[in-house]
Amino acid sequence: MPNITYPKTERVDVAEQHFGRTVVDSYRWLENQAPNDQAVTAWIEAQNKLTRSHLDTLPGRQVFEQRMRAFFDYERYTVPRKRGDRYFFTFSQGLDNQSSLYVRHGAAGEARKLIDPNTWSDDSADAIGEWSVSDDGRHVAFTIQKGGTDWRSIRALDVESGEELQDTVEWARFTRITWAPNSSGFFYSRMPEPAQGGAAVADHAVYFHRLGTRQTEDRLIYSTPKSPGLLHVADRPEEGRYLAISSTPGMNENALTVVDLASKEWKPQTIVPHMDAEWSVIGNDGSKLILVTTDGAERRRVVSLDLAEPDPQPKEIVGENADKAVLNDAAILGDRLLIGYLVDAKTEIRRFFFDGRPDGRVALPGLGTAGGFQGSPHGNEAFFGFTSYDVPTSVYHYDVASNTVTPWAEPKAPIDPDGIAVEQRFFRSKDGTEVPLFLIRRKDVTQAEPTLLYGYGGFGIPQVPYFNPIQLAWVEQGGVLAIANIRGGGEYGRAWHRAGQLEEKQNAFDDFIAAGEFLKRTGITSRKGLAIQGESNGGLLVAAVTNQRPDLFDVALPGVGVLDMLRYEKFTAGAFWASEFGSPSEERHFRNLMTYSPYHTIQKGEDYPAILATTADADDRVVPAHTFKYVAALQAANLGSKPRLVRIETRAGHGAGMPLDKVIAQHADMWAFAAHWTGLNIAPAK
Repeated sequence: MPNITYPKTERVDVAEQHFGRTVVDSYRWLENQAPNDQAVTAWIEAQNKLTRSHLDTLPGRQVFEQRMRAFFDYERYTVPRKRGDRYFFTFSQGLDNQSSLYVRHGAAGEARKLIDPNTWSDDSADAIGEWSVSDDGRHVAFTIQKGGTDWRSIRALDVESGEELQDTVEWARFTRITWAPNSSGFFYSRMPEPAQGGAAVADHAVYFHRLGTRQTEDRLIYSTPKSPGLLHVADRPEEGRYLAISSTPGMNENALTVVDLASKEWKPQTIVPHMDAEWSVIGNDGSKLILVTTDGAERRRVVSLDLAEPDPQPKEIVGENADKAVLNDAAILGDRLLIGYLVDAKTEIRRFFFDGRPDGRVALPGLGTAGGFQGSPHGNEAFFGFTSYDVPTSVYHYDVASNTVTPWAEPKAPIDPDGIAVEQRFFRSKDGTEVPLFLIRRKDVTQAEPTLLYGYGGFGIPQVPYFNPIQLAWVEQGGVLAIANIRGGGEYGRAWHRAGQLEEKQNAFDDFIAAGEFLKRTGITSRKGLAIQGESNGGLLVAAVTNQRPDLFDVALPGVGVLDMLRYEKFTAGAFWASEFGSPSEERHFRNLMTYSPYHTIQKGEDYPAILATTADADDRVVPAHTFKYVAALQAANLGSKPRLVRIETRAGHGAGMPLDKVIAQHADMWAFAAHWTGLNIAPAK
């Protein structure tokens, strides 16, 4: 393939001093927003034109797109939420661009569509975000996510008639919706309306909206004017008496404030003022809160806190597990505690009495991921979901009294699971730490083949098994899929997260590099056949390790990545990530960030892998300027003959809410690019 001529990107050097070091930013003008800035708009058009001209020459794209569509063509349900005799859930027929919200009357009743976001826009880029049903089952409040943005509009509808109410709430962001016990209205979180051309990222607050009133009449429930950089997210457990408000500057740990909704005053009471542990309310027994916390437990425990006491102190119900399992999900169902534990990134569900005594386990359909419990604290009927790399997400009915599991919605796999092998391996990282790795491939693939290695490694988020038709399209063609459970995630609790956080971030990169070395050394991956992929923090991961080991990787696919680590705090929600990365305004963090910031550590003159970066014009979480500047710097450097391209989606954001046809089109491009540059042979379309 001939060398690529990149569009000319004007270089305008901006030199700044940071703690005695001069840092030059040559492409800061790409931070300007299109379409307001004509130069940025022209740059985007030129880059997309170049990328399209390259991708259109690659074989296999049409095959990937066809197979992805086939793999998505199955019914998909979410775990139902029961209110009275009504069951609420989202459902997709298969190739719907967006899932719709349904209600079913009675266990065997016919499902009725309540909300269909596929009709909201011509390109189906508007989606249902969060949604919640009132306790009496009469109303649903839901958010509208337009074009991928993090901003939300909240609407409400009458379930019986299916008609939307006049209630309108704007400027919700990073919110849940939770109803008052009497169903008179709902609580939500919002920020002030942003100034023209700007995006507010401060003064987050919790409000109550009463049905039938205007937003200007909404009641302020909780805010912290003296600490404007905190996020406040309100939730109320099923049939709970208390509204629980978690406050955090962006980290996993949080302060906790509760509001007794049985009182007339609704006066907030801060019961955990410090942010040195996680606190999550899962229910209450009168004035006694039941909580999950990392306080005194790296892998979490369940405690009670009696608000009737003058100085309530946590009393342990279920302690930190002795076998190193990580408490990942918990619910009060049928007067039992149901706890989902991660054991080497796979789920086990264990039952407990309220005094902490074990009460057996819940039988699961196989090895995979289970959770999302829904049900009444005092009723025996409950639901949960289960999925794995070779099992589509299924919903199971659970009878708490008899401890029996039966299928409620069990979609048929669009791919034969008997032909897929899923195994877990372990490898050692640079410092000797043992790290798990999932391998997914066809059973007849027994020799080295091109491999897609995926990672994230941040914010304490574990990478657990789940069914992904996008990835299975790669596996079907004979490629290997590898998922690395690197440090920075939450697979082994708080310590695993901290080991890949702040000054320890390099451990996450070392783990991912060691995963790539393991795949090649053990003959799983072909010699020139290793592609790496990740999004958001995973996009940072992919770009950072590409700079550190360009010789190891053959294709890099960084998506919506945080790539300029000196300026990430200055855009939209970036300030909330300082607890994960460290603030560049502090010298120790600045010096650490400069060791791996992808935009600043490109190794000029090295032979780099083929790179296809992806982003979206409406991403207001990790703004596309990160990717624009990074790609401009790549194209300006002498990095060998392989392409360095960017694909910029329109009317899309950070990922959530992207219509299915755009998801498929983007990944068909990515997989065709990866297949070409790793040598994966694509079977002709059937």
